[in-house]
Amino acid sequence: MKEAAFARGGIDAYHGRARFRAPRSLEVAGELLDARFILVAAGAVPMRIGIPGEEHLLTSTEFLELQRLPERVAMLGGGYIAAELSHIAARAGARVTVIEQAERMLLAFDPDLVELLAKKFRELGIDVRLGTRVTGVERRGEAFSVSASSNGKEVSIEADLVVHAAGRVPDLEPLDLAAAGVALRNGRLELNQFLQSATNSAVYAAGDTASSGPPLTPVASHDARVAAANMLQGNHVRPDYLGVPSVAFTVPPIAAVGLTEQLAREQGLRFRMKHLDAAGWYTARRVAETVYGFKVLVEEASERILGAHLVGPHADEVINVFALAIRHGLSAQQLKDTIFAYPSGASDIGYML
Repeated sequence: MKEAAFARGGIDAYHGRARFRAPRSLEVAGELLDARFILVAAGAVPMRIGIPGEEHLLTSTEFLELQRLPERVAMLGGGYIAAELSHIAARAGARVTVIEQAERMLLAFDPDLVELLAKKFRELGIDVRLGTRVTGVERRGEAFSVSASSNGKEVSIEADLVVHAAGRVPDLEPLDLAAAGVALRNGRLELNQFLQSATNSAVYAAGDTASSGPPLTPVASHDARVAAANMLQGNHVRPDYLGVPSVAFTVPPIAAVGLTEQLAREQGLRFRMKHLDAAGWYTARRVAETVYGFKVLVEEASERILGAHLVGPHADEVINVFALAIRHGLSAQQLKDTIFAYPSGASDIGYML
């Protein structure tokens, strides 16, 4: 359907892996394509973990394509992918073990709210092993044995399925960027403020391959609009990532936008903060949810919202209101003065401020 729409717009589609052959040339399926500009938007792939038996790991995409779920599932990693897929698997009846080498899961989110969400992991029977580093995966018949190190002790975790949930990296290796003179810095494309390659003016990037903003789908769409405008009309638009919300779709979801408490303190900002475990509020009780909490930071002088961190029912929707406030400079008082539909998740916003 998408390809047909492209064709109606005069856009040609080529199927195959693209590789640079020159600064303005690509080869796809044996055909050489020359262009005035080239947009690199190749997405991301699971990062290499570098352990024996890595070939036995299932990707998140392959996990979602499973026709049936085995009894025991191990997730290697503790970020978005591990959190979301572990909730899916546990609610589908699997016994799930999450193995994370850091001291907590979901490092992108507020630690106090992650601790509230950890209660839901325990309720679901998900075995979360923190401070545990995986050293290898061995196939044993139809099952697998995951070797790991925890507090100086060697441990073994048995599973019928082992999922790669340790993060993703830009899918740059197959592109042969060196052939186009496109430089990398720390494994990422080196770009200027217009999402243009710093070493090849014909090349722009968007999304995961740009690695300019948060690795989120709406950010990729935003990057694409910026890059397109600059390619068609000359460099004049810069990406703006102010107030981009992020959500891990656990049940309930956890969401964040703006500064964390730690970053606000590191920047020396003067702010007031409201932080509460609100599991007893009607919003949670009416859907029989045991996890609900928030932390909101408001700058003292300007009354602008610095950051909002939510976990609980409707967090994935309510965070968008805080994102709107941050991006467009709405004050805490303006949000408090807004009359929201009741009962809804947004109707709690006034009490969060």
